[in-house]
Amino acid sequence: MAADAAGDDAEGGALHHGAGPGPIELNRETIRRLERELLGAERTLKRRDIAVGAGVSLLSARKLWRAMGFPNIGDDDIAFTEKDLEALITIIEMVRQEQLTEDAAISITRAVGQMTDRMVVWQIEAIVEEMVAQRGLSDADARKTLVSELPDLIEPLEKTLVYAWRRQMNAGVQRLALRAESGLASSEAGRGGDEQDAPLPLARAVGFADLVSYTSLSRQMNERTLAQLVQRFENKSAEIISVGGGRLVKTIGDEVLYIAESPEAGAEISLALAKAFTEDEFLPSARCSLVWGRVLSRLGDIYGPTVNLAARLTALAEPGEVLVDGVTAATLDSNEKFVLTPHESRQVRGFGEVRPVTLARGTGTGIVLD
Repeated sequence: MAADAAGDDAEGGALHHGAGPGPIELNRETIRRLERELLGAERTLKRRDIAVGAGVSLLSARKLWRAMGFPNIGDDDIAFTEKDLEALITIIEMVRQEQLTEDAAISITRAVGQMTDRMVVWQIEAIVEEMVAQRGLSDADARKTLVSELPDLIEPLEKTLVYAWRRQMNAGVQRLALRAESGLASSEAGRGGDEQDAPLPLARAVGFADLVSYTSLSRQMNERTLAQLVQRFENKSAEIISVGGGRLVKTIGDEVLYIAESPEAGAEISLALAKAFTEDEFLPSARCSLVWGRVLSRLGDIYGPTVNLAARLTALAEPGEVLVDGVTAATLDSNEKFVLTPHESRQVRGFGEVRPVTLARGTGTGIVLD
């Protein structure tokens, strides 16, 4: 592939370089060749061809394509390849063999589509940003250059994706096995059974970290500085949460939402996040919260009163502070690793009177990043 790219360049193909970093142009053949490599074959099939080949109705095929995030395709559009047919058959066979229901297959397909879409955008932006910083290219030229260099990156990126999926799946299975062995007793710690979240299935420590004054800071930054701030915030959050044994659920601009399997693990992560952002020279400090309760996990996100209460406590916290609720404080109270300082009760929208408690470091060093 490298030799092909070099040949195209010499013959006036993909890239045109003057003396120095001049304007970069792409031609259609380069883009078509990249498409063939990514899709695995030429587009030769219409959507009805795919449905017939998989032995399903067009309606069923369209449900899966929409779940995957594909745009609408007309009846006469030659938009699919043999690889698309193979993929559809793979999904359909799991339903036919009763490994999955149709609803489950659609949900799983939607998860794949949404997660890979976000992942691809993230990867492209990371590479473009690196090209701008290291090579002195403009943003537009970096994006064009990436198209010509992407063929050399496809295989390693794909291998990394598969490797990470298998590791994450194994970690998920291990958590399930551990939970089955330990039973549900630990999930009732500090609870009376009459809480708002009692009907929900999963006991989790739910935490938020919210950067202070992010909106006003972002107005003063140029595009590159803001991108560096966001990336630093996400990278540091992800590292601390991962090392602490938690899972980063999502980032929402200047806020990160995470969960942990136990209140102790959640507390360690919260304290580590608050400390890291307070000590960081580039990032502002953060308001943090943690609530031990039950949640509903769907579509890669979490829902329920526990999540809402954690969000409300975040808004009440001071910069660099971690706030917990009374149930969480009672759960951690006997642990010498933590110091708990109650405050006066506050009226919290949707929850009535809540008594926030500041969580601070007691004994031990907490999470250590090597």
